[in-house]
This record gives sequence, C-alpha cells and structure tokens, in this order.
Amino acid sequence: MEDPTTARLKSLVVSSNDALEFKLVRFVEDLEDDDTTFKPEMSHQVFGDSESIFGYRDLRVKLYYSAGCLETYLGITFSEKVSTTHSEGVEADEVLPKIADKLAPQVHNNIDSFIESLKKDDTFRPHGELLHSFSLDDGESTRTFEVYKADMSFKGFREYHQRLQTFVLWYIDAANFIDVDDDRWHYFNMFEKYQTTNGTVRYATTGFATVYQYYAYPSNTRPRIAQVLILPPFQNIGLCTHLLQAIYRDYIGRSEVIDITVEDPSVPLQRIRDYVDAMNCSTLSSFSRECLLQGFNKAMVVEAREKFKINRKQARRVYELLRLRATDLTNEQEYREYRLNIKKRLNIPYRREQSDLRKLECALKNIDRRVNIALPTMEQRIQILEKEYKTLEDEYKKVIKRLEDAEEL
Repeated sequence: MEDPTTARLKSLVVSSNDALEFKLVRFVEDLEDDDTTFKPEMSHQVFGDSESIFGYRDLRVKLYYSAGCLETYLGITFSEKVSTTHSEGVEADEVLPKIADKLAPQVHNNIDSFIESLKKDDTFRPHGELLHSFSLDDGESTRTFEVYKADMSFKGFREYHQRLQTFVLWYIDAANFIDVDDDRWHYFNMFEKYQTTNGTVRYATTGFATVYQYYAYPSNTRPRIAQVLILPPFQNIGLCTHLLQAIYRDYIGRSEVIDITVEDPSVPLQRIRDYVDAMNCSTLSSFSRECLLQGFNKAMVVEAREKFKINRKQARRVYELLRLRATDLTNEQEYREYRLNIKKRLNIPYRREQSDLRKLECALKNIDRRVNIALPTMEQRIQILEKEYKTLEDEYKKVIKRLEDAEEL
C-alpha cells in the first residue's frame, strides 16, 4: 500500500497528451469552441518517453495557430502549481520552455495579441505554384482545396514552413526538422479555400509533404517522399490521396526522374500509396487480369516505372494486390496458386538468412566444434509464413475495398 506522500506526488503527474490542446483558429469564436480543439497523437519528442508532466492540477497547455499563416499562441492554465515544500523538494516541470524551444520564433504569449494577428489571414496567400485544385462534398457543403509546390526562394515561405513543421513533433514518430538550406528539398502544401461571411477569400492550412531529390547517375533524380501529414481536423476525408496524386503528377512527366520512393511509410500512408498506385496501374495493359494471373513479370516493372514512376518493389506489391482482386477466391486452385506465389516471395529473406546462418555455423565450428546455431524448424517457419501472408492479405483487402467503393461513385 502506498504511503500518503507517494500517493500525493503521483496525483500531481498528468499525461502530456491529455494536457495539450491544439486549435487551428479561423475566427475569434473558435477559441471558446471545444469542437475546434484537437489532441496530439504523441508527445514524447518534447516531454520524454513517459509523456508526463509533474506538478500541476487541472493543467491545460494551449498551442493555438491561426488557420492560414499559422501565427502561434502558447499559453498555460492550471488551478494549482505545487511548491517544493509540499512535494518533498521536487520542483514542478517547466512546461512552456520545453515547447517554446521547438517552435518558430515570435510566438504569442498574450491571447489578445494572438487575436489581433488573426487579421493577417485576410491577406495570406499560399506560397509557390498551384498544382492541383479539387472540391469535396461533405454532405453539408462543397469544400474547395488546393495543393501548392514551393521552395525557400518564395518570400515568407521559410518563416511559414518553420511554423508548419512543428506539427511533426506531435504526429510523426522519430521526426526531425529538415535542413531548409538544402535546396534539394521540395515542399507540397495543401490548403482549404473558403470565404468569410463578408466575402473575404481565405486559405486554411490542411496538410503538407516534403520530398527530397536524390541524385541518380548520370544526371537523373529519384524523389523520395519523406514527411506526409494531414492535420487532424482534416483527416479521413480523402485529402492525403489528393496530396499524393499531386506529388505524382508533378514528377511523372519529368524525363530526369527515374522513380518515386517513400521513406519508411507508416501503415496508413502505405495503404494510401497502394491505393493510388493500384488505381493507376489498373489502367496499364501489363496489369490486365490475364497478365496478372500469369505472374509478376518485367513488363509490369517497365510499364509501371515509365508511366507512373513506380519502383520495382512497389510495382511487385501493386501486382500482388491487383492479382488478389482478380483472383476468384471461390476457385480453390486459383486461390491456392495466388497464396503460393505470395508466400514464395515472402520466404526469400528467410532462405537467405538460413543460408547465412549455416555459413556462420560452419565457420564457427572450425574454431569450436561445440557451436550449434538453432534455426527455426520447418513447422515453425510455416506458421510464421502463414501469419505474414494473412497480415498482408488483410491489408490488400482493405485497399481493394476502397478501389471497389471508388468505382461505385
């Protein structure tokens, strides 16, 4: 049983994820509207692995941004801050300095000055070149979105990006701020275009992506998508798909681009990538049902790369996905051939590892005869392979469901 002192100290520890609240403020009324508040997915990149804050009761940490140009307000409220005399000499955490250290310069610490800064959104316009414009019907109204491509040569964009990139701390694990002085970075930013009640056109920041131009011999490039984030108030309405398609369109027509890759994509991002690539490749002759059922081939690799800048590894993944869609799952022989085809590919790394371990065992036995490296039994490997296959098939089926839903629209 805990002693009273320990229990009291524990009661002063709160989750930093719960204490933090974000807003993208369009109007002054949003400040008091709980519906405009959203939370971080993580906070360990600022508050440490425990994601906790010590020393406060009823703690609220307010990180607000103006919706367009991202003027930033940082504030804090609490009903009590513990003193060292009542906490066994342990001081309350200094919360605001930890966050402010990660933010761009010139953060508002006064709510009135932040409210005054909201007027800047009347004249804010996205930096860069307009790549893509589209509309979505949310059931209540038609909303317009635009995607722009920019770089640091555009006046004011550096300052804007410094404010925008702070969102990665809370939504992209192991995130790092990129080197804005490296001109091989390209920036793709998405905005919602809307009107105020007095008819003023405004732009609200909805998401962004960064892409790095890797050199490829002799004078080519291989763009790699590094960070992709749709801000929480705009998620789950299809915006990331449009952002990815805009990026693709910008590079597909460039002869110097060999292919487009994605750096360590999250599961949701990979799913969206699969959807876009499968939708594109389904229009190619090499990905017809007849070709899919005959197996993965070089023609698929070549056509996917030439038409859509898809690399070989992703082309193989798209083939597997589209072949599953083309497979008659009620036909036992056809479905069995599909499963064996995929498992053969999944088993390649294991066979290599097995070969390497046997070579290592032989080498070590030349030194010590007692060495015996245990390898998984055949039964264990079959179980592992079946689990890997089932996970992959389930993931493919989610993408196929979305493809079929899109066709019905």
